[in-house]
Amino acid sequence: MSSINCIFCRIVSGEIQASIIYEDELAIAFRDINPQAPKHILIIPRNHVDSMNKMSAEDKDLVGHLLIAASSIASQEGIAETGYRTIINTGEDGGQTVWHLHVHLLGGRSLGWPPG
Repeated sequence: MSSINCIFCRIVSGEIQASIIYEDELAIAFRDINPQAPKHILIIPRNHVDSMNKMSAEDKDLVGHLLIAASSIASQEGIAETGYRTIINTGEDGGQTVWHLHVHLLGGRSLGWPPG
């Protein structure tokens, strides 16, 4: 299932180009076009899900898959040893700007706390 106006669905379909660094049957990952750290990668499900609020118990394997992919990509990108952050923004107040579930993977520098 996809949303015709969703930029991430258009990346999954190949309609819009992205710097893809990881793909499997459930997910795709690409470099963020507005990076907030030296390494800023977005990991998205191939199937359209608006946000965490639209997920159900049936999606628990998908969320786990996205986080395992993030860990694998962190190793591939050379940031696993020094550390990285994963973020899922949900809703307007949570900072979500694209209505397709996605995990931000940030690393390559020391990340401050609190983040927002």
